[in-house]
Amino acid sequence: MTDTKAPAVDPKLLEILVCPLSKGPLVFDRENNELISKTAGLAYPIRNGIPIMLVDEARELDPLSEK
Repeated sequence: MTDTKAPAVDPKLLEILVCPLSKGPLVFDRENNELISKTAGLAYPIRNGIPIMLVDEARELDPLSEK
């Protein structure tokens, strides 16, 4: 089985992007290929290397999760 981990998100892009709901910072989750907003409790998917920064496309995080 090959390693299919997502490539890292450009740190400069992470400095610019914020959660559209909370306006808070985002953290890259390499394992799930998502940008995490801990403040809003949402995970925004990254598809084909493009962050999908739409609240309707985001997944709600498990409140018991430490992510």
